[in-house]
Parts: sequence; structure tokens; C-alpha cells
Amino acid sequence: MRFAMISAVLLGLSLATMSGEVSGKTAAGATMPSAPKSSDELHKTDGHDWPVYGGTAENNHYSPLTQINRGNVQRLKVAWSFDTEEPGGLQTSPIVVEGVLYGLTPTQKVFALNAATGKLLWKFDSGIRGTQPDRGLAYWSDGSGSRKKKGEKSRDRRILVGVMNFVYALDAATGQPISSFGKDGRIDLREDLGRDPALQSIYMTSPAVIYKDLMIVGGREAETLPASPGDVRAYDVRSGKPRWSFHTIPHPGDFGENTWPKDAWKTSGAANNWAGMTVDAQRGIVYVPTGSAAFDFYGGDRVGDDLFANCLIALNAETGERIWHFQGVRHDLWDRDFPAPPVLLTVERAGNKIDAVAQTTKQGFVFLFDRTNGQPLFPIECRNYPPSDVPGEMAAQQQCLPVKPAPFARQRLTENLLSERTPEVHQWAVEKFRGFRSEGQFVPFGVGKDTVIFPGFDGGAEWGGAAADPETGILYVNANDVAWTGALAENTAENSPKSLYLNQCGVCHGEKMAGSPPAIPALLGIAGRMSEAEVAATIRNGKGRMPGFANLENDSDQWYGLLSYVMSGGAKESVNKEVASVGPAPPAMKYHFTGYHKFLDPDGYPAVAPPWGTLNAINLNTGEYLWKIPLGEYPELAAQGLKNTGTENYGGPAVTASGLVFIGATNFDKKFRAFDKSTGALLWETTLPFSGNATPATYEVNGRQFVVIGAGGGKDLKSKSGGVYVAFALEK
Repeated sequence: MRFAMISAVLLGLSLATMSGEVSGKTAAGATMPSAPKSSDELHKTDGHDWPVYGGTAENNHYSPLTQINRGNVQRLKVAWSFDTEEPGGLQTSPIVVEGVLYGLTPTQKVFALNAATGKLLWKFDSGIRGTQPDRGLAYWSDGSGSRKKKGEKSRDRRILVGVMNFVYALDAATGQPISSFGKDGRIDLREDLGRDPALQSIYMTSPAVIYKDLMIVGGREAETLPASPGDVRAYDVRSGKPRWSFHTIPHPGDFGENTWPKDAWKTSGAANNWAGMTVDAQRGIVYVPTGSAAFDFYGGDRVGDDLFANCLIALNAETGERIWHFQGVRHDLWDRDFPAPPVLLTVERAGNKIDAVAQTTKQGFVFLFDRTNGQPLFPIECRNYPPSDVPGEMAAQQQCLPVKPAPFARQRLTENLLSERTPEVHQWAVEKFRGFRSEGQFVPFGVGKDTVIFPGFDGGAEWGGAAADPETGILYVNANDVAWTGALAENTAENSPKSLYLNQCGVCHGEKMAGSPPAIPALLGIAGRMSEAEVAATIRNGKGRMPGFANLENDSDQWYGLLSYVMSGGAKESVNKEVASVGPAPPAMKYHFTGYHKFLDPDGYPAVAPPWGTLNAINLNTGEYLWKIPLGEYPELAAQGLKNTGTENYGGPAVTASGLVFIGATNFDKKFRAFDKSTGALLWETTLPFSGNATPATYEVNGRQFVVIGAGGGKDLKSKSGGVYVAFALEK
């Protein structure tokens, strides 16, 4: 295969196409924003608070607090806990402002606690039962500082929070909706997309980012067609009125229009920001990572590179104009989204300090760019990859990956990387593996034979994101390191209940409804576990990692046909009710995905050799690793002497000036840990009531430092789920 090494200097030549940015000049027509007006708009903090998702405006998960340190962290005790008394799992990282902690329950009720005691101050129930992940909230104030000054008039202080497809503005002091915002205190994200709002499916799974008086949002969307467009939108934080919109699927005349088929903006979907964003408030730039276009695994209807899917986009935060972009995957066929908000930090090059933006990926790489112009700060290598042999598909000829840092997850599964937990398991894995196609990254799926995705569909890096120490330039990122497989199959039935199932549901649950437990449940026998009404509500609204299917018209023959097909385990394709279809059937793709299949051994453990999950410390000044350790273990395997295997992990780390990295994240062992940030040595651990699949926050109230994490589990379907916030501190 032909290789092309592109240095940080030479890549500027191709960035005119890839990033629209050369030598610091903004993209044609774009204007650089003015500086913000108040420190409150910058989310400035004296280190006492955790006022924004990701801890700081730089999204570096960093705290300057030092009361809890290497020498005393082993003395941490539970200071308080708050049980939401709801099952369902929890992925929320709370925010803390002026001694008040704001969080969410598993069903998306919003609450405020006294951050020192855990005492409930208020709770807001919208009346909508949330069924999607909701990873955080945003705070805005019109004051000139983060704390009220003596004699200052009452400030307008708001919590901006997503509840399914709505965004509410709540009074931070009372939790009551602010009626002047939108309609009765909320806006509907299904509107203002240029398509019928009733048929849109969009959920606020990551919080908005705030710039001046703007609230900038993305959203989670369907990954099958039809899907909503992934527009990035800014709203007036006071009124809720739209201020600007950036089309990630370009409209006529937009930059990148020629990377899609004609009129794709009318019919295609996704290319959305579901993971959250980061704002450089001093420069007025918002950095937007995007995911793949729908449909994830077959792109015969979207031939081309598909800008701005799978991109890191730098936008003028005031106007939404593109400044620069980098596309991490062209014409994505593997669901390789940019999975987390990027991190802003300053690195050194030849004695010079450069303000940079670091973006982690599901493949296990870190891209590092000059945040002002998109120039890469480590070389990027572009190479040719195999074409697709699926009729109608045209895979991108070339993909680009950074040369440094080295990937933090393994890249190609071979026989010598298969599990040796027992001789029998190893032999089983070898025989199974020999039936797969395993050639590393960017190998298009074929029809019939399974292709290995390694690291799997859940990363590499995931939505928890990375932490960065601004004093050292060290990036801390946790990773999954297990294999999945998948394949395509031809659709034969047109607009039948079976066809609807294969196109809309089979992507996850598989052709035979077997799912991929424990991550994805089987649908076989679902009629014995759930009522028809419960299944119907799940199809409409989604649940957990499953989006809702608003594109299926309620009370249509399509709707009832799909419902009867699922409830009967695929045996019944007739329509239960004599109703006319009130809308066109979703477009039938020529090929469907046969399902997400995690490569597990017969006992349910990963069929690849450990580590199955890691925590990595990478020096972004040099691109070299400071350390790398397994993260997590299976208690039953540890009892047998197989320790430090690592496990799949969801939720990110937090790093402190006192030398600590705090992280929960690990499935199965329910541990919350503190590591020495310089060496990776384990300094403290405790067991949570549920897995801590969320990013911790640390703050100080009345001279006492706390570390809090949301523990709810929910990623491991074999374990119970809940929703408990647990805060730790040194004993008084």
C-alpha cells in the first residue's frame, strides 16, 4: 500500500482542503470573534467550584485544589451520599457553583444539593420520564463575577438542562422554569431543523456550552435512516430564540457541499455533535467534535467524504462561521465518531508555548492541533486502505492517523492476542477468530463474513473524555481494549415489518434478535418480560444507548407491524390494526448491519488477551507515554488470581494539582480509585453502591475539599442499576 508522510508543516498544504485553514488565516468569509466582556462568561473559578461540565472552560477535568493529596488520600471517607431512589443507571457529572451541587436523576429530574452536606434544596420534575443518558448541566449568570458581591442586585442565574428533546432554563435558586425562555421555560430541539418537527428524533445527552449570552447545543440522533440533520445551534440564553446554526450536512452553497451527493441535506441525517463541545472563551471559538452520518455501516446513498461528519470543527462562537476543521474519518463506515469534547491546553515546542486542542478518538489515537489555525502539532500519516466490495458502496481511498502519540489501544487483532485464560478458551477463540476478517483499521464491512473492529465500537476513548494537567501538559485518558465484530447482509423484503426491523432495530439487536449481552439485550422472548405498551414506549422514546424512533408514524401500519414483529419474536409480520399509513415508510437500505457482536468467550469474558481496559498518561509536549496501567478487574477472576485484567470503562478521570488522578468508570468491580498522577501507582480505592460510570468532580466548601461521583451502573445489564451521588472528604 502507498504511504504518504505528512509533517506538521507540509500538512498545511492539504489543510486547505481538509481543514480550510492555512498559516493561521481564517476560512474564507469567516471573522474572528471579539473578546468576552465578563469573567462570569469565561466560567472563571478560583478553584473552589466545578462550575462547568469538564470542570473548567478548557474541559481539562483539572482542579487546583490541594487539600486532598498523595499523603492523605488514603484517609478519604464518605462525607455524604444522595440517593435519587431511581433505577436506570447514571452517567451525569454534576456541576458545583457557590456551594450548590446541581445534578440529574436517571429519569432526568433536576436537583440542587447543599454541596457540603448533600441536603436537597430543590428538585424539578418536568413530567417527562427521561430514558436517554444525560451527562451534565450548564450554568449561566449575568453577574460580573461568579460570586455575588455585597450590595449587588439580584443576579439572573440559570441552569440550562436537557430533558429528552427539550432544553429547560431553570432558576438556579429555586429550580422553577423561567417563563420568558422559549415557551413556558423550554425550547424543543426538534424545531428549527428545516424538517417536520414531529418526525425528528434528537436528545440532549451532553450539556450545552455557554459563550457570553449564547447557549450552543448539539444532540443525539438516530443512526439509521431517516435521521435528523446534525445542525449545531446557538440560542439566546435569556429568550431561547435561535441565533445561529451550522449545517453539518452542507446546504446549497455551503463549504463541503461537493463532498455529498446532490440534495443530501434534504434526506441524510446525523453527522451530529452528541459528545459535547469546548469553548475557548478568550478567542471566542467553539470546538465541535461530530459523529458519523446515517446509516453508520453502509453509505451507498452518501458517496463522498461526507463533510462535516467525523470532524473537529472550530467555529466562531458568536456567528457560527467555520474557522477551520479536520476530518478524522472520511466516509465513515465503522461508526468512528469523535466521542468526547476536546481538551484545551498549552504545550511546548522548541521552547515555545503553543495553545493547543487535543481530540481523543474511538480508535485509540490523540490528535493535537494548534487551536487557532488547525495546524497539526504531531505528524499525520495518510495511507490507502482497501476498497469496499459491497455493490453501491465507495469507501474513501485514503484515511489519516497521527504518527505520535502512539495509539493507547491495540490496533489489529491477531492470534497471538487471543485470550489464554484457559487452554480451552484459547482454542475456542482461535477457531472462532479464523472465521473472521481481521486486517486492522478502516477495512470496510463485507457481506456475510464478520470483520473485526479493534478496539471495538465503544472505543478506545469514549464519552467520558480526557483530563489534562495544565502545569505539565500530561493528558490522562482511559480506554476500552476489546474486540467486536460485524457484517452486512442484503435486504430482500421491501417495506415489510421484517424490513423495518432489520433497518431500524437489527443494527443493534441483530437479525435473529439475539442482541449482544450484556451490552445489548436480546429481544427474543420479550413478550414475557415487557408489556406491549412498555415495548411501544421504548420504540417511541428510546432507552439507554437506544435512540427513539420518532420517524415511525404513530398509529400507522408500519408502527403496528414493527411492534407485532418484535413482540412475536419475528414470527408475525401482519398488522394488528386496520389503519392507513399516515406517512411514507422509512427508506429501505440495500444492506443492513447484522448486529453489534462483542467478541466474548463462552464464559462471557473478552476473548482477547488482557488488558481489557487501561488508564494512560501521555506527555503532549513530546508525544511519549509517562505510564500506562490496566484499569479495573473482574472480582470473580481476581479471586482466582487473575488480577489487573482491566475492564470496559465509561466515564472519565479528574486530575488535581496535588498529584492525584481520580476515576471510577470501571464496569463489574464498582470501584472508585485515586492514582499518583506521576507514576500511575494506586493510592486509594473504595467500592461504590453501583459502577461509577460518570466523571468525578472535586470542589471546596467552607475550607473542606470534596470529591463526588455519580454511581448508577447500567452499562452491565447483568447487574442492578441505580442513581446515587457519593461525596468523599477527609475527616474533620
